[in-house]
Amino acid sequence: MPEFILLNSSRLRAACLLLCAFVIYQPPVAAAFTAFESGHVRPLALSASGDRLFAVNTPDNHLEIFDITAEGLTRQASVPVGLEPVAVAVRNDGEVWVVNHLSDSISIVNTAANPPRVTRTLLVGDEPRDIVFAGNGRNRAFITTAHRGQNSTYTDPGNPGELTTPGIGRADVWVFNASNPGSELGGNPLTIVTLFGDTPRPLAVSPDGNTVYAGIFHSGNRTTTIHEGAVCNGGVSAAPCNDADATSPGGLPAPNVDTSNNPQPEAGLIVRHNGSNWVDELGRNWDDLVRFNLPDKDVFAIDATANPPFETAAWSGVGTILMDIAVHPQTGKLFVANTEAINEVRFEGTRTPADPTSTVLGHLHETRITVIDTGTGTVTPRHLNKHIDYDVSPAPPGVADKSLALPRQLVISSDGNTLYLAAKGSDKVGIFSSSQIENNTFVPDSTDHITVSGGGPAGLLLDEARNRLYVTTRFDNGVSILDLGNKTETAHYLLHNPEPADLVAGRRFMYDARFTSSNGEAACASCHVDGDLDSLAWDLGDPTGNILNNPLDPSPSGGGQDFHPMKGPMTTQTLRGMNTHGSMHWRGDRTGSERAMVNGRLESVEAAAFKEFRGAFVGLLGRAEELDESDLQAFTDFALTVTPPPNPLRALDNSLTPSQQLGEHIDFNEVTTGGALTCNDCHTFNPLVNHFGTSGRVSDEGVGITEDFKVPHFRNLYTKVG
Repeated sequence: MPEFILLNSSRLRAACLLLCAFVIYQPPVAAAFTAFESGHVRPLALSASGDRLFAVNTPDNHLEIFDITAEGLTRQASVPVGLEPVAVAVRNDGEVWVVNHLSDSISIVNTAANPPRVTRTLLVGDEPRDIVFAGNGRNRAFITTAHRGQNSTYTDPGNPGELTTPGIGRADVWVFNASNPGSELGGNPLTIVTLFGDTPRPLAVSPDGNTVYAGIFHSGNRTTTIHEGAVCNGGVSAAPCNDADATSPGGLPAPNVDTSNNPQPEAGLIVRHNGSNWVDELGRNWDDLVRFNLPDKDVFAIDATANPPFETAAWSGVGTILMDIAVHPQTGKLFVANTEAINEVRFEGTRTPADPTSTVLGHLHETRITVIDTGTGTVTPRHLNKHIDYDVSPAPPGVADKSLALPRQLVISSDGNTLYLAAKGSDKVGIFSSSQIENNTFVPDSTDHITVSGGGPAGLLLDEARNRLYVTTRFDNGVSILDLGNKTETAHYLLHNPEPADLVAGRRFMYDARFTSSNGEAACASCHVDGDLDSLAWDLGDPTGNILNNPLDPSPSGGGQDFHPMKGPMTTQTLRGMNTHGSMHWRGDRTGSERAMVNGRLESVEAAAFKEFRGAFVGLLGRAEELDESDLQAFTDFALTVTPPPNPLRALDNSLTPSQQLGEHIDFNEVTTGGALTCNDCHTFNPLVNHFGTSGRVSDEGVGITEDFKVPHFRNLYTKVG
């Protein structure tokens, strides 16, 4: 389901003049820091000699270099690199390569120089994330990027990134000769391996260095949505929308009325492919309405020694969101840190004995490690929080202590016996026996966790010579040292952090599953990954709710749509770029109409609207009670500062290709909708008020569309293609 709505009603003009209701605009406050909230991927590295630690300082755009001593760490140098560095890898004892997520570049740092400095910058595809060295002599650099961007060698000026060409993968692995990356400005890659997936993230290397493994970030979970017209007005039977059972392969499953017996609006239905058929929660077969199939490739193998390197194998069913890959040094098996979404289950809200309807309360994305046997091709997922009883909410005391949430980097000991997992949403590092993960004999136990004081552990580096684990803490932008002998934190170092205090203070409420849920697994960032999205649709209606009056009712006669609590499937929206965009949610049902005075000033519509999500902590995450107002204010202050990255398809000098010029003309000048409106009348482009594809208003969708929708911005539309 794309994140835009076609305005298609004969009522459109009146709708947008009368209904496209009020937006009280407040100019954004100028700030010295722009928050992009890029996620750590491989933020730590150990020098070849083992005496120096390299750490990316993501918000400060630096590489930090520390001497390692028996007592801890001593800062040696700080090297400016590109924007939002998220990964670093050591090539040799005098050189490290840094991945700059926002600059679409690699900084090659001479660490032997005095002072250390960047000696070369390589330009790569959009939003690079990870880097490894592999191949003969480990002399080839492999970098994951999205299949788009100004630096892509295949880009057609009239069709940037081949975005409209079907059958082309959206995941690239750039390969450079590390000894000779090319004489041209930005370097010359040996090749770009394009994989049939949607944006890659983690990389890993086989023990012999001959194979590189690449994981797809948003790899999906084989779900799709049946259109409301197909579900309710025929589908695979003539069943009406509110008349479905296990024997009737049409219509929405019950319940489909709210507590006041108001029927649910016609809505779509999420179905999942079970390996043979597209089925819903009743097990009904919808194959006749999903007449397509896509390969579900999650992890790929690349021959790192070939000229040029190429894909040799792929594995499916690994997970929905893949974060990291570790390779067993003896067996070569892959251990993949991931989450698995449960979006085929409908509804949020509490469950009671009188209303045992299944919901996703506290059960959004499961924390997992999936084992891939590269020899047999067997893929075996392991749920790390198997102790949670999702039917009980709030969870009993002690459950959250055993849980791990939001898995990030995964490392394995040199003997292959022990796995270490950074759990960003738990302030912990989990320790596992690799054989017990394989055999599923592990027992969740808080004694196998090490708490990290800085919060939000995201990156790990194992220093076996000192029996230490180094950990990056993204909440406070620090580095911790863990003693693996006694499982304690022995030191914590803060990196220079240019982020404003309210940004740092509010970050925790996005990620901290121990604080924001009762079972310790669910957090806002479960679906809004790193403040963004999970590329899935969810049906988060609530059959225990009631119709909510729409204070932005579009017509004088009150003919607009109020908000039914059962709204049907809608895709996860990014939390980046919400400020100055008016009411929130797909339907704009977080209206922000009850604004409050905060610190002596009337808060913005957006701040008031964001606070209306307070009920989600109980009804969706499964917390025992809502956040108090001070915590909710801190979360709001954080969330409304996060910004989308720049558009990678627009030239750096802001010039337009002929095709883009034509599109601009149509958008601003051609009457294309409702007989009187241009696209820009609703999908407004006005940088002076921070509008990039939206007016911030709500639109009446007209006859045949049962709900009104917010006009969404277009700032992340380039990520929706493919």
